[in-house]
Amino acid sequence: MYSQTAQRALYELSKKLLFSPQATLFAEPPVERAEDLRNVLRYHEWRYYVGNDPVISDFEYDQLYKQLETIEAANPQLVTQDSPTQRVGKDLTENAPQVAHLTPMLSLDNSYNAADLNDFDESVKKLCGLEKDAEVEYCVEPKYDGGTIALVYENDRLTRAATRGNGYVGEEITANIRTLRSVPLQAEFSKKGIFKVELRGEALIRKDIFEKINRNRHEAGGTIFANPRNAATGGLRMKDPREAAERGLEAFLYQLGYAVDQEGNNVLDKFTSHHESIHLLESLSFKTPLAKGGTQQHLPASKVCQNIGEVVQFCTDWQEYRDEYPYELDGIVVKVNNLQLQEKCGFTSHHPRWAIAFKFKARQATTRLRDVEFQVGKTGAVTPVAKLEPVALAGVIVQNVSMHNEEFIRSKDLRIGDQVLVERAGDVIPYIVKSLVELRNGSEQEIHYPKNCPVCHSVLVKPEDEAIWRCENAECEAQVLARMVFHTSKHAMDIEGLGESTIEKFFKLGWLHSIADLYRLDYAQIAKLEGFGEKSAANMKAAVEKACKNPILRLLHSLTIHHLGQRTSKLLAAEIEHVLNLKDWDLEKYQTIKDIGPVVAKNIFNFFQNPHNIDLLETMERLGVNLQQTEEDKRTDVNTDGPLYGKSILFTGTLSQMTREEAEKKAAAAGASLMSAVSKHLSILVVGEKAGSKLKKAQALETVEIWTEAEFLERISEPV
Repeated sequence: MYSQTAQRALYELSKKLLFSPQATLFAEPPVERAEDLRNVLRYHEWRYYVGNDPVISDFEYDQLYKQLETIEAANPQLVTQDSPTQRVGKDLTENAPQVAHLTPMLSLDNSYNAADLNDFDESVKKLCGLEKDAEVEYCVEPKYDGGTIALVYENDRLTRAATRGNGYVGEEITANIRTLRSVPLQAEFSKKGIFKVELRGEALIRKDIFEKINRNRHEAGGTIFANPRNAATGGLRMKDPREAAERGLEAFLYQLGYAVDQEGNNVLDKFTSHHESIHLLESLSFKTPLAKGGTQQHLPASKVCQNIGEVVQFCTDWQEYRDEYPYELDGIVVKVNNLQLQEKCGFTSHHPRWAIAFKFKARQATTRLRDVEFQVGKTGAVTPVAKLEPVALAGVIVQNVSMHNEEFIRSKDLRIGDQVLVERAGDVIPYIVKSLVELRNGSEQEIHYPKNCPVCHSVLVKPEDEAIWRCENAECEAQVLARMVFHTSKHAMDIEGLGESTIEKFFKLGWLHSIADLYRLDYAQIAKLEGFGEKSAANMKAAVEKACKNPILRLLHSLTIHHLGQRTSKLLAAEIEHVLNLKDWDLEKYQTIKDIGPVVAKNIFNFFQNPHNIDLLETMERLGVNLQQTEEDKRTDVNTDGPLYGKSILFTGTLSQMTREEAEKKAAAAGASLMSAVSKHLSILVVGEKAGSKLKKAQALETVEIWTEAEFLERISEPV
């Protein structure tokens, strides 16, 4: 889980990447840009799929994703196996029963205008070997805004239901789905020669039902739901099916993902078109996009279009009248109707090439800009945050909006007291579009960007190559606290038990003044604190002592040197025997290392020319923190970005989905070190069928995490 400080930092980085001019895409070292993009994409996947609480729009996510795709296409050596471009997103929650889908459930590529749809049409024709003036038939359907589900019927009975999960493995939710009256418990697939089938669909809540649920919750003194999608996805995961039933969930089924006869032969090729397969589901009493009910303007919910021109018109019409539909939609799905042409188009690792989602434009509303708060991040960046009069926007209440930097405020002529137009791009992230100048009455006040840090009052500076004002006082309390939180985080020194809330508590008690103080805590005093105790203090001490032995690549990354990410820290660690060697390096020497450019070099150089920083590192070394190069630092093949980085792993028993060699390759690619036997140094034991003595030894140690094969596959696909 990401701390609040880490989330703020990643959000700030997201906005910087989004708002930097496209021309600068390759201006900085691609390894740095790619690393930043991977980090923010993983964070936003976590917010969207695990937390069901995204903070950026689908459109903005797509822009970040395409930036990373562009960089990786130009620099294939930068592609990592755990890059967001190499895998499908996930929404698995801990301790939930997990099941593998019969076929992968991939994402959809997105489009936002007629030009995008025409480009998609040209791509389809090229993939299918058709002439440019040929017409392709498309099936268009609503893009429901709910929770994706997969239903398995065997011998005509519903035998399993699951969430989408990571596209390969999902959470089993059969008991909850059985409460949905829109889902038949039995369907006569056998009359069509189908013995086993997996259906794709969406669970959602009708708008009027959602409003009634919220009214009832409000009257009962409960917390109201933010929007129908969150209420629906939460309902799918309820532990008690009776509570799930109270959510008023319905399910639309829109695709046959897998179908075989009793001998296991594929029967999907009996269908000639996607539309035909949906008619089959409708005939078996499933709720499908063919269900009656479009808009008051007589727009059908689904249609077979004879060419891309009809598709564009359908999408344009639906965008205008979307609010008339009884369910929340965030777009239209466009699919090649002919199944043979679908097969010719094929798939990427991320999405089918025969389908695309047309995303609706952002929602907008007006409200008043009440005030501006200036927040200080760990690198000293000062970010203005607009405080708005709360306004309902696309299903959520918006009252805080980032204004990014001074140029953003000036370019939009924003003033305190202004009526402003706010939108949620992609129905997610709030964004101030403009001020409504014509509504000013003279009481509005100009926004004065502070000349001094709002926390320590030091004079702010703005580097020539940046749009951000910064506090350069390394002792600024806001920065000190944020740096300590980052220093202990998972991908820095990874000190378990020293999370953001604990560090803030110790900071307020006066126990922490710099990151060095993290290594001289009084554990006897900690044991006396309410909510801690001797065991917690002992565990914290053990975690700190373990961190002291970390390779220096972790230490370098933990120092919050601007632009010095995990990858560059690893490259740097491989070149030095001791961290303090860097105080003798000149600027040119840094740039002799591949992928370290002038900006990063200058930042590292300045850090190690600061006597205060050298004193800090020397103090940390006296306190037992390792500053010497380790064997791991010498390895240039270690994936420090991987979800298993810093863990040791061993496999035992018979694996069902891969060979032992394949599993070990996946583990190594995820950053883990491989072990040959169970010992106190082992972190994870992955157990297959007929596991023997190794399992018993691991259980006896109690310090070893024991995973199933499915858990291993899930964890290596997690965002980091």
